[in-house]
Amino acid sequence: MKSRGDMAGRARGERHRFPGHEYPQVIPEPDEVRPGARAPWAHLEPAARRGLTVERVARALARRGQAGPPPELAPPLGDPREVGPGASVLVALFDEGGEARVVLTRRSRTLRAHRGEVALPGGRREAAESPWETALREAREEVGLDPAAVRPLGWLAPLSTPVAPRAIVPVVGALATRPSLEAQPDEVERVFTVALCDLLAEGAFLEERWRREGLAGPDDEGFHPIYFYRVPGDLLWGATARVLTELLTMVVDEP
Repeated sequence: MKSRGDMAGRARGERHRFPGHEYPQVIPEPDEVRPGARAPWAHLEPAARRGLTVERVARALARRGQAGPPPELAPPLGDPREVGPGASVLVALFDEGGEARVVLTRRSRTLRAHRGEVALPGGRREAAESPWETALREAREEVGLDPAAVRPLGWLAPLSTPVAPRAIVPVVGALATRPSLEAQPDEVERVFTVALCDLLAEGAFLEERWRREGLAGPDDEGFHPIYFYRVPGDLLWGATARVLTELLTMVVDEP
């Protein structure tokens, strides 16, 4: 798979797939790109895309039977001897101004994998850890989030990526107030928050369909849907965007 350059590379004339939106990370260029579908909430009026509070998220998780700890995973994503011990990420939410906000990081550009990408706090599970314990430990290590400050709400669907085929389990937690966070520079370049309603705003979401040689896709032609969110000064995509798309789709259906 080819990759496009960063902002300096784009200044040399490389194609920028998101004109008018700047971001400091490298976006991979697959072998073939096609336009994707509209946002799942494109039919909603702007007023219906606001008021996504932590309580509304909690109700949506409970209605779907996804409150509490995630179920024990069988090995549906592959042979555990090949995919490793698994990983977990934390969707940490708090209310501010009547809207839930999510804690995000930009990974250090010195890391070997996913350098410079926007991510949820999280990482690989250690022996005997639950997904919840992994997510809290990683959030403490990466951004200094106090585990005692996080109230468990539930979980989202496990997922995997072609780069990391082991199961990634997203867990959702609530914070009483905006947390005081500090990026651990060896792992995290920046820590910031985004309101869920801003991810639903007109023009924030984009879907592309990617095909890459040697990787099977879910449709007959081998294409994968890839989600993007334009946020100020950055771009969410990949597994992080998939997790947030599941969360947002679930919550907009909750009155």
